[in-house]
Amino acid sequence: MADKIHVERRESFGKGASRQLRRDGRTPAVVYGHGSEPVHISFDSHEIFLATKGQANPILTISLEGKDQLVLVKELQRNPLSRIIEHLDLLRVAQGEKVDVEVPVEISGESFPGTIHTVELMHVLVKAPATAIPEAIVVDVEGRKDGENVTVADLTFPQGVEVETAPEAIVVVISTPSAPSEADLAPAESAEASEEASE
Repeated sequence: MADKIHVERRESFGKGASRQLRRDGRTPAVVYGHGSEPVHISFDSHEIFLATKGQANPILTISLEGKDQLVLVKELQRNPLSRIIEHLDLLRVAQGEKVDVEVPVEISGESFPGTIHTVELMHVLVKAPATAIPEAIVVDVEGRKDGENVTVADLTFPQGVEVETAPEAIVVVISTPSAPSEADLAPAESAEASEEASE
């Protein structure tokens, strides 16, 4: 879990106020949940970038006006070009509380020689303890052969994590890639193939 991050309350709202915050090196955010009124805050932009970097469902401890609160990053908006974080939606959580989150699928191992694996489901919806959300759900494809499918029911989840995606949902498909037909070849390759055939 990340170290405690000090945040500031926001009194000004709207696009103009948010742009000014970002110019000042701050990132706007809103905290909601647990039946309390939403609270608008801002982070130091560099600090929140480091605290959420490379994490699928970051849990943070924020400190606002001397009070600490555990929060889950439910939505993180980035600038599509610069990748700078522009806004965060944060859900209040408590120690021991379970939350609904989407956990990314990670592939382990190599399928049978000559086959490939195709990931059909990039994330699995689970209910997990807020302070023990798995980083990823690992799918082992080692030695799996053509025609095999891995479903949600085949996956192993950490203790205390409940899966909410349908058990019959296909996560990974193992197949043998077909050789490209002449129609799939680029025009130049197709012409070369025709010339070779006529020689």
